[in-house]
Order: sequence, then structure tokens, then C-alpha cells
Amino acid sequence: MDSVKLMDRTDTKYVFTFQQLPSFLEQLKNDYRILAVEGNRISRYESLYFDTKNFDLYHCHHRRKPSRFKIRFRKYVESNLHFFEVKFKNNKGRTIKSRVKQKGIDGSIKDAAELLLNDKTPLESSNLEAKIWVNYSRITFVNKFSPERVTIDIELTFKNDEQSKTIHNLVIAEVKQDKAVSSAFIKLMKKYHVREGSISKYCYGVISLFDKIKHNNFKPNLNLLKKIINTKFLL
Repeated sequence: MDSVKLMDRTDTKYVFTFQQLPSFLEQLKNDYRILAVEGNRISRYESLYFDTKNFDLYHCHHRRKPSRFKIRFRKYVESNLHFFEVKFKNNKGRTIKSRVKQKGIDGSIKDAAELLLNDKTPLESSNLEAKIWVNYSRITFVNKFSPERVTIDIELTFKNDEQSKTIHNLVIAEVKQDKAVSSAFIKLMKKYHVREGSISKYCYGVISLFDKIKHNNFKPNLNLLKKIINTKFLL
């Protein structure tokens, strides 16, 4: 994992049904190693996302602005590690992640977290508020032959103070690379005609929990997700 931290990278997303996952994993076993944390090959992630009162960061995604931020605290449950993270998508399509370790998550951006926010963004902590939790279970693969990491996220759950929603039968896969390299996973997606593209988990969560949020530009991806979720057997 140290060789593929990929804090500055390109991300390629795919979505497919949970029923397809076992077959895909079987076909990938010779090309990837799987990450185990405390003996667990499926790790739980809990992320608390921040935005402005009017969801300015969400709307930057919705308007497809080429440069945009995500601000979150993340807990790696099995290892009991906490980080404050700033993700920046630049106008060249690269994702740059910066983070600082935390003792826990108390819903406020302060001390080292605030220093990182000030250093990496034009945002003010006083203008940001906790919006939603995005939780899921993740399987992480490392390519045996090239600098590539693939994450498989399942049991996606969105939660705020009022409600909680879990999305079943959906797998969100993300290929993370420093630069374009030969990828057995991408070849597999092409073989089964799984199209590249998805919606960010944060934006999907906002749309799921906040009824009046504008989301017209996301409708094609939302329709794809709905189709996948309602598919019983694809293989």
C-alpha cells in the first residue's frame, strides 16, 4: 500500500450490481493483491462531509466546475484511525488528496484540521457545517504488476440527524492510477460492457437525503444507478 498511496492521481469509476461481484473477483484474482486490515478483507469506512449552508461545494460538482473541493473527516473503523481530509479535483482531471491525523471526529474543523483547510483551500471553517455521513464497506485491491489501486464499495449508507438510507445491490468501483497503465480491472469492465462513470458518493447522498436540492445535471447517472439497483440478475 505504501507504494500506491496515490495522493495525486486520476480516478475512474464504474457501477454494477452486487450479483456480478463474485464473478468479477474470481476473474481478477491473478492480477491483484487484496488488502487485509486486522485480518479483515472488507473494511468499514465512515466519512462526515462538510459544505456551506447553501451547499456551495455540492453545486460546484453539479455545475461541473473543473476545479472543486470535498471536505470531510474519515474514520477507518477496523484500525480505529481518524483523518481530516481535503480532496481537490483540478482542471486536468486529477484528484489531489491531503490529510492530517485526528484523535476523533467531533463535527468541528479546528486546530490541525483548520490549518490544513487554510493551506489547501480558500474556504473558511466558520462557513462550513457538517452535512451528512457517508458510510460503506470497502475491499481494496493493489495491482501486482503496476502502480494501481482498485476499491470496491458496497452497502452504501447515507445518514444525517433526520434519516438514514442504505443502498443495496449497488457496487461502486474506482480505479486509482498515477498515470494510465495496463489495468486488468478496466479490461474486465470493457469485456462486460460496464460503462465508465458514476456520481460522487457525497453528491448521491445529498440528493438522497435533501429533497429540494437541484440535481438535473445528475439525472443520467441517477437513472443508471436506479436501473442497476433494480436489476436482479444480469449475468
